[in-house]
Amino acid sequence: MPKPEETSRDDGSFPFQESVMSKSVLRMRPRETRPAFAIHPREEWRLDSKVAFLASPQSYPERPWRVEAIQTHMSWIFLTEHHAFKLKKPVSYDYLDFSTLEARHRWCREEVRINRRLAPGVYLTTIPLTVGEEGMLEVGGLGPIVDWLVMMRRLPSDRMLDAVIRRGTLTNEDVASLAGRLAGFYVQTPPVSVDPSSRLWNLKLNIEGNHDGLETVGFGLDHRRVDTLHRWQLDWLKEHSALAAKRAAAGRVVEGHGDLRAQHVCLLRPPAAPVVIDSVEFNRDFRLLDVGEELASLAMECERMGEERIGPALLSSYEEATGDVISAPLFRFYKVYRAYLRARLSISHLLDPTVGRSARWRARAGSYLVLAEEYMRKS
Repeated sequence: MPKPEETSRDDGSFPFQESVMSKSVLRMRPRETRPAFAIHPREEWRLDSKVAFLASPQSYPERPWRVEAIQTHMSWIFLTEHHAFKLKKPVSYDYLDFSTLEARHRWCREEVRINRRLAPGVYLTTIPLTVGEEGMLEVGGLGPIVDWLVMMRRLPSDRMLDAVIRRGTLTNEDVASLAGRLAGFYVQTPPVSVDPSSRLWNLKLNIEGNHDGLETVGFGLDHRRVDTLHRWQLDWLKEHSALAAKRAAAGRVVEGHGDLRAQHVCLLRPPAAPVVIDSVEFNRDFRLLDVGEELASLAMECERMGEERIGPALLSSYEEATGDVISAPLFRFYKVYRAYLRARLSISHLLDPTVGRSARWRARAGSYLVLAEEYMRKS
């Protein structure tokens, strides 16, 4: 019987049974004589079969009391008491391709590698989902591999930045710790050589693409607001092209996180430093950002929730650490740009047949557009 594929530790993969679960084996409940969930080969390992299996507590060697299953646009996440397991959906879009087993394995390894930069000790390994001799799925078994999972340490949900902000318990110490952590990351991240004209062209293309997406699937959105914000961004970029291009020429574009939002930040209690999860792994271009854009993205997300301390703290810590001063007009433009992007991504969920015409996503897209308009009026 074939063994799981083994890859070097530096890409985040290593043999699952020997290296991860051995530490918790003494805490496991007795295993039943037969696996709890059987799948016949003729079912061809459909996604729903894998999801049903992974949603069962009996499927994991650690034998959790319960499993919480969360569906996202591109994956399923299964939470046990101590771990999180991510299964990528076999989907393909213009900007990613998870359609084959080989592709999902590749991007699972890349997810572990890229996220260890800002979340050390959280992304543990990639592990195979296998089928045993009796046609039953197994997590980390030795049979033929039918899919791959990313295994992570589960973080405390009450310490995620969005939860802390909603409770109104964010302290100045929390803000300073996060700002310092991100400033240190950008100091250590080498600049990426980007042609200034290409940077400007990509910004323009993205603005146009976001507008097209909002116009195409913007059910119930204020199209006047969508069009006004679209024109304002293009006009601003044309008028301040030298300012934006200068950032690229000065080496201020780095391979950053790519999706810096409050729900991706965990404010671990001291002496542990904050960690940031869910960096974009599937498209490097999405991570190539002006540091100012990435900081503006997080500031905008927090301000949408009513927390205005994050942005100034991020700028202050970064500028003190690097000497790089991000101008107020540019920072405000990036807030508009990222809010417009988030509106487009939110409304695009309505194209997912499993979501339908959800009022939730329409309201979220509208809130981003309102916030972008507020920034625009302050310019």
